[in-house]
Amino acid sequence: MNTLKLQKLLQSFFIEDIGDGDITCEAIFSPSDQGKAVFTAKQSGIIAGVELIKEGFHLIDPDVKVNFEKKDGDVLKPGDKIATVSGPVRSILTGERVILNLLQRMSGIATMTHKAVALLGSSHTRICDTRKTTPGMRMLEKYAVRAGGGYNHRFGLYDGVMLKDNHIAHAGSILDAVVKVREQVGHMVKVEVEIENKSQLLEAIEAGADVIMFDNCSPEVIKDWIPLVPAHIVTEASGGITLGTLHSFRDSGVDYISLGALTHSAGSIDISLDLLTERGTGNHEFITNASAANAAR
Repeated sequence: MNTLKLQKLLQSFFIEDIGDGDITCEAIFSPSDQGKAVFTAKQSGIIAGVELIKEGFHLIDPDVKVNFEKKDGDVLKPGDKIATVSGPVRSILTGERVILNLLQRMSGIATMTHKAVALLGSSHTRICDTRKTTPGMRMLEKYAVRAGGGYNHRFGLYDGVMLKDNHIAHAGSILDAVVKVREQVGHMVKVEVEIENKSQLLEAIEAGADVIMFDNCSPEVIKDWIPLVPAHIVTEASGGITLGTLHSFRDSGVDYISLGALTHSAGSIDISLDLLTERGTGNHEFITNASAANAAR
C-alpha cells in the first residue's frame, strides 16, 4: 500500500470518529496512564491490514508501540494473537474502533478471496477483483484481495480501457471503438473489450484488443471459443459467476475470472482488542473485550 495515501485515509477516518476528542477516555484516563492491548482473532480466516495497526496508532500517538505476531496473508485460528500494542491507554482506546473496523473488513475480503482461489483450484486461471468497491476504500480492499491470493483488475477509469456495451453501441462497432481509443491513449495503456457472442469475439480479435472479457458466458461456451483467441490476447470471464459455480470454470482455459463479490459481498472477520492493565499490586489483569469496547464507544 502507498504509505502517504494510507495515512491520508486514516486521518479522514479518525477525524470522522474522534471529532474534537474522545470525551470518554479523556474523562477516565490521565495522559500518564500506560497499558498494553492485544489484537486477537475470534474466528478462522486470513489476516490483511496489519500495517494499519502501526500507521494508525502512530497518527494517534507516536508513543504507542506495536509488536506484530502475524503478517498479511497468514492463516488465523480462533485465539491467535495478531499484534500487541503498548503505550498511553487513552491513545490505544481512542484509535481502537477505526483500526478494528478496517482490520476486520480487510481480513474478511482476504478470507473470501482465499476461499475463491481454493474453490477454483486452477493452476492457470487467476481470481481477480473489480471496481465494485466501497467508495474511499478501494486501495485497502484491493490490497486485501492480494493478501488473500487474488489479483487486481484496474484500479480506476484512469489506468486501463474497458470497452463495454454502451461504449461500443455509441461508437458503432467494436472496431470503431478500438480505433478511436488507440488514437487517444498511449502505447502503455491496455484495451479490454467486453463480448457476449462469437461474432463480437472475432471482431475484438480483428480490432487488436489486448484483453477480451467473456461477459455472462457459460464455461462450456468459453471453452469452445478459447481456441479462437491468439495466445498474446489475455482472456477474462465475468458476470454471474459465484463461489458456488467457480469450479465449473476450472477447465475453461480463461486467464482470469473477475468477481465483484470479493469486495461488495465479503463479511468481516471477528477480531478483538483486549486491554491489559497494571493495577497497584503489579499483577496484570485482563479487561474483557466487552468492557474495553464499552470504554471505547
